[in-house]
Amino acid sequence: MFLQPVTAAPGAAARDDSSLLICDLTQSYSPAGGGGISTYLREKRDYVLNHTPHTLLQIVPGPQDRITVNGRHIFAEIGAEPVRGSPNYRFILRTDAVRDVLDEYRPDIVESLCPWVLPWTAINFRKDFPETALVAGYRTDFPNAHVYRVGQAIGGEAFARFMRLLAYGYAEVTYREFDRVYTLSEDARAILARKTITRTDILPLGVDTTMFAPGKRDPGYRASLGLPGDGPLLIYAGRIDNEKRADRLVDMFRKLPSDLGAAMVMVGDGKLRERLASEASNLPIAFTGFEQDRGELARALASSDIYVSAMADETFGISVLEAQSSGLPVVGVASGAMPDRVPEGLGLLGPVDDTAAMAANVAAVWRNGAELMGARARAMVVERYGWNRTFDRLFDEIYPKAIERARVRFEEDGMKLLRRRRRRDGQPVRYTA
Repeated sequence: MFLQPVTAAPGAAARDDSSLLICDLTQSYSPAGGGGISTYLREKRDYVLNHTPHTLLQIVPGPQDRITVNGRHIFAEIGAEPVRGSPNYRFILRTDAVRDVLDEYRPDIVESLCPWVLPWTAINFRKDFPETALVAGYRTDFPNAHVYRVGQAIGGEAFARFMRLLAYGYAEVTYREFDRVYTLSEDARAILARKTITRTDILPLGVDTTMFAPGKRDPGYRASLGLPGDGPLLIYAGRIDNEKRADRLVDMFRKLPSDLGAAMVMVGDGKLRERLASEASNLPIAFTGFEQDRGELARALASSDIYVSAMADETFGISVLEAQSSGLPVVGVASGAMPDRVPEGLGLLGPVDDTAAMAANVAAVWRNGAELMGARARAMVVERYGWNRTFDRLFDEIYPKAIERARVRFEEDGMKLLRRRRRRDGQPVRYTA
């Protein structure tokens, strides 16, 4: 093995027969804790350690190759370069190193969280260890959100549509290989169904309602940023890049009524941050950068008045839920998962890329009861979106379905390979049904 654990701990070897070794596999990751996948990994670790007997192996990109074992949590970092324009994120390209870790620990379940190259690392691992159950999270409609957008910028509309078609073909071939696939919304599940991917479930994500709460409000927050005005403080938290349509927020802000007295804070980093900060230098907009401290992010949200997002391809929207949990109404666009997150009475949604309509909605929310909308949003999140509910569903429903499918598949075509492997190296194979 190319790595050795940083700490000596029982790890997988200490598991009893009732426990599983579960592997989370992600290609893109921010070690500082920002982003939906990072939040998911952190909350899942806490759930596994506090509510289950299982062992959790999490494979993520990092600054160097390193494995840290802490009891039943194994954290494997694969050395990867920072993402250009988003230095807080790294992206794994060394699939052989990932395969080394999988071969070393031989997980019972591999959950793939990204759509790019690593799903095939998991699929190829399963070819050698057919008893492994594979689960995939279709967390972003990447052919539309990523491939189409980039294709349009490079080669225009016809080229973008062609590339999107190819990407959906890739998704169809890839996700059919998994024993179960979960989406974050019914719309995304319908997209997969049209591609004849039918072993699917919906897994609503969650939010820490104790961390993100109205009580974290700091009356001095706005002044600490040097922002003037006594109107609404708008806030956006996320990547400041093209995918998130962050430039539309600045354009929207320019169209707000001058007597509204608004200001805006954009929390995050990304390819557009430097350009937008320069273009908005004459506006009361603060670009505070990537926030590593979740407590400080909670303070920023609770100290603002309206959450704004122009993202059209959101498949779930953890940042929206965190804002709502903090007591904020939402002004966004009627696309993707946003209509599910922002039902009537919790904010206003408008057409995609219509920044004039978004500005009008901000003014309407502020003048027609932003505080009441925010209180309703908080109540909705507390009732529906706890992390325990998310992971109860994952462990009690989705994983058992995947394990059963793996068992059937293993009986159908795995025994022959297993006999070949045993003859080859004489090593017995563990299988947990």
